[in-house]
Amino acid sequence: MKAARKLRRLQQPQSLMECIRQFLTPQVWKQARHAGPKGPSLPRWDLQPLVIILLAMTWASGDSQPEKFETARGFYVMSYRARKRPGKTIEGFQKALSRVPMRQLKALAAGVRHQLRLRFAERLLIDGFEPMGCDGSRIECPRSAELEARIRLAGKNDSAPTVWVTAFVHLGTGLLWSWQLGPGTADERKHLRCLLATLSPAALVVADAAYMGYELARSIVLSQRSFLLRMSSKVYLYTMEQAALESWNEGLVYSWPVKVRERGEPPLLCRLIRVPAKGNAKHDVWLLTDILDPTRLSQATAAKFYRWRWRNEGVFRIYKRTVNKLKLSSRTVRLVHREAEVSWLAL
Repeated sequence: MKAARKLRRLQQPQSLMECIRQFLTPQVWKQARHAGPKGPSLPRWDLQPLVIILLAMTWASGDSQPEKFETARGFYVMSYRARKRPGKTIEGFQKALSRVPMRQLKALAAGVRHQLRLRFAERLLIDGFEPMGCDGSRIECPRSAELEARIRLAGKNDSAPTVWVTAFVHLGTGLLWSWQLGPGTADERKHLRCLLATLSPAALVVADAAYMGYELARSIVLSQRSFLLRMSSKVYLYTMEQAALESWNEGLVYSWPVKVRERGEPPLLCRLIRVPAKGNAKHDVWLLTDILDPTRLSQATAAKFYRWRWRNEGVFRIYKRTVNKLKLSSRTVRLVHREAEVSWLAL
């Protein structure tokens, strides 16, 4: 037993670079390179130094981007002393970074997700589900001429350009799972649909009333996943028999909006769960799910999963406050996309 414990201790990463290599494995880098264009790389900038330096810039402290670049580049050079050294100027780094296709960065994120699943497999499944909370937030960008011209404003007329990010978080562990970027005016429901492919068939999508809607709920069901959505007072549901709302606990309902009926589409059979208010809460919480069997998803489990949604907010707080990404630094559209993508990978 002592020998086994010692072996496990020896396998633990002893440095930041060893931690990075646990997830950005040679196979992950290989997949990312295959996702990019064919041909020789730039003389001084391969994909690996670009990404690792940008990751380190996300974590580094400093008053300016050039200062963070110097620190991050030094970290890379010390970690890979036997390799060719990357370029020395931040201008060259940004020029090379802008040429990296976004599909390569997304391939890296997919590879990291695979590594996370290998390491956290036993902890991802809770009460028969992988509870995945979905939420979104805006991130402010600099007021450069290019960004103000090409990114539509999402607030007041004098507001700064913003990027919208929609993210899935595993609610049991608080672990960031996947994300989708768009302009500040992006539709987070469309983002959720795009992200469904990153989830396993055991996933239970947990979201607030902003994601309530027949089309989105049906998309989740057709993707072989399940949902648990907070009900909005603006949504109408139907029952086979007349039922008093005051005495409702849980039961089967149909989601069948007028426009859906007019198109000749079928109703969506769901289960409506009422979670009584507790403590300082003033109102009951009404949850809608496609899981009809109470023995598979009980009222208590549904309430627990929805209560864990605060971990979505916690991830956004860590990103904006701890990682200090309340505002992005890049001043062009191409660099903003890449900075945002890699900073979420860093998170």
